[in-house]
Amino acid sequence: MQIALFQPDIPQNTGTILRLCACLGLDAHIIEPAGFPVSDRAFRRAGMDYLGHVGIVRHDSWLKFEDWRAAHGYRLLLFTTKAATDYRDFRYQTSDILLFGRESAGVTEAVVEAADARLVIPIKAGLRSLNVAMTAAMAAGEALRQIRNPQV
Repeated sequence: MQIALFQPDIPQNTGTILRLCACLGLDAHIIEPAGFPVSDRAFRRAGMDYLGHVGIVRHDSWLKFEDWRAAHGYRLLLFTTKAATDYRDFRYQTSDILLFGRESAGVTEAVVEAADARLVIPIKAGLRSLNVAMTAAMAAGEALRQIRNPQV
């Protein structure tokens, strides 16, 4: 299982998600361009000393990420507020990549079309969205729970 971030633009969220990946043993992918330099202090502060414990792969573009993914045969699961499938009702696999969009703009239509599944974390009506780092933690938690307990 892996986590991918599409053109992240808030360094603190990215650092927090990379720390999550380190703690859960998940590889992380950053699909460029990011809205901040990887040397950003806020990014480093949020990731703390955990950044040395996570496998980070940076992809220069969406197309390069897609070429890489196709070569490995990984399934792409997009988490979006515009999906109909509840993330708890989906059946995860160890080869899945959990993809999260840019905080300010989500993902492009090409990304939506490339996704093998579009999943939503239901929230209270009238509210816009969860923080992307919170969403990544919830998604990874449910996916890992299912993989570790396949009878559930």
